[in-house]
Amino acid sequence: MNPISIDRLSPVPLWFQLATELERMIADGQLVKGGYLENEIGLADQLAVSRPTMRRAIQELVDKGMLVRQRGVGTQIVNSKLPPKVRLTSLFDDLAEAGREPSTTVILAERVIPDAEISAELSLAPGAEVVHILRCRNVGTSRMAILRNWLRVEEAGTITVAQLRAHGLYLLLRERGIRLHFAVQTIGARAASPVDAALLGLSVGAPLITMRRVVQNVNGIAFDVEENIYDANQHSLVMSLMES
Repeated sequence: MNPISIDRLSPVPLWFQLATELERMIADGQLVKGGYLENEIGLADQLAVSRPTMRRAIQELVDKGMLVRQRGVGTQIVNSKLPPKVRLTSLFDDLAEAGREPSTTVILAERVIPDAEISAELSLAPGAEVVHILRCRNVGTSRMAILRNWLRVEEAGTITVAQLRAHGLYLLLRERGIRLHFAVQTIGARAASPVDAALLGLSVGAPLITMRRVVQNVNGIAFDVEENIYDANQHSLVMSLMES
């Protein structure tokens, strides 16, 4: 394999640089579809990076559908092109595009010290603050969702409550020059707690859809953790599936 170029002085994480280089080599045909990558330990030694760094870079391309791990065989290149991208949009964007005129109730927007899990996901030093935002999204008189965000202070900047009432968060971030690039999203379900029920105007135990998303910028740095809760009677998930 041709040398991979990484900049150890760059603020861009090494795993992200490695994944980008591997993706480029697959797209250029330097790594051929149907072939196999050198084993993870060998690549890590060759590039003088840690094994966890190399593993995360490879997993990035596994998640994108370009590589597949086969136990006892290795990591195979299965796709030289990325599948069509799913747009990184907010509920506000989706409702506005559908002509449903969303509105927002802002419950709080304040600086807090997050719990250890969120701090780790945002790669923050112990005790570092984030901007915690709690909102409810409405359409007409119906309340559709509870939205929670934990944003790195640098990206949140001086976003105001008035701006949050009038616009979607992603639009406000883009207007500040923040380029949203990639997100890992987990969909789940649970019954409404008393707090959920009060905010959404539902009965305790009503069915909810949950979504947790960690958003990265173009440099591969996570800057936003969001946890959204949707009234299952007003929200559904639709996906198009295709055999490769």
